[in-house]
Amino acid sequence: MKLLFASVLTTAILMASPAGFAAPADVAALEKAARQEGEVNSVGMPDSWANWKDTWADLAGKYGLKHSDTDMSSAQEIAKFLAEKGNASADIGDVGSSFGPVAVQKGVTLPYKPSTWDQVPDWAKDKDGHWALAYTGTIAFIVNKQTVKETPHSWADLLKGDYKVTVGDVSTAAQATNGVLAASYAMGGDEKNLKPGLEFFAKLAKAGRLGLNNPTIASLEKGEVDVGIVWDFNGLNYRDTIDKTRFDVLIPSDGSITSGYTTIINKYAKHPNAAKFAREYIFSDAGQINLARGYARPIRVEKLTLPDDVKAKLLPIEQYKNAHPIADPAAWEKSAKELPRLWQENVMMVMPQ
Repeated sequence: MKLLFASVLTTAILMASPAGFAAPADVAALEKAARQEGEVNSVGMPDSWANWKDTWADLAGKYGLKHSDTDMSSAQEIAKFLAEKGNASADIGDVGSSFGPVAVQKGVTLPYKPSTWDQVPDWAKDKDGHWALAYTGTIAFIVNKQTVKETPHSWADLLKGDYKVTVGDVSTAAQATNGVLAASYAMGGDEKNLKPGLEFFAKLAKAGRLGLNNPTIASLEKGEVDVGIVWDFNGLNYRDTIDKTRFDVLIPSDGSITSGYTTIINKYAKHPNAAKFAREYIFSDAGQINLARGYARPIRVEKLTLPDDVKAKLLPIEQYKNAHPIADPAAWEKSAKELPRLWQENVMMVMPQ
């Protein structure tokens, strides 16, 4: 009954907020309700991704919220919310931008607008608060210099090598789907036309040079990845964690895509206030700087003063000159849904048996 009362109290206060997002009094009430729940369980928000570990440590140390995470892809997170429903084991997840609207359509999201809502660009949020990008990333290459003789600097360069290129599971992982979009941009395509990207990966597949496992810190450390297609924040984190001298991380010079990730709060969460408060913290100055320490670009970066040591971790800005934000989100949402089928038909079918 205490938890139910706290949830009702918080909801009532939030509805009363004139701007539609949390005011200081709302946040105080939400913090109290979150502390009563005492824990928040996530999916797809592991310690090694975008420095989530510091945010979970802050929420535990400052607010008494115990935490656990199960790493999984964007599609798997939504499927889990839907499958478990009232027996939910997860309260919050982090999915690629194209999966935010999918989660809303599936009816598994609980809206919450943090107190910094007005500092989030309109293109980066759902008007009702079901999702909002907390950070952006740009598709990059991470190159194992021990197995690749000449570092590729462009998508075109990748076709000239004899090493494997690992993109990951395009049917479930937002990083992989955005990798296809990035290649499409570089080859003259866009959100409505993924054919150039599919043809590019089909060439690698026919040559037996396409790796389908997700490029992770574990697979990179073991030497199982020659060139991985990853978000810049993942590549930089993996490089620095394993061995700075062993890997190159770079933005492809002939084109890339900048997108982002959004938290989704489980409509069926057993700790809904803790999940809302986690989102509140993620969008605070401290939470945004935590993400930047994980090499991700905070969505509120223009409102922040980043510490010098954080700035020094990032790639030179000139590498991003041919990186494009998603120009047509609606078209990309449609194409992203069709991509698993197109990938199967155009790429997987030509893989050597």
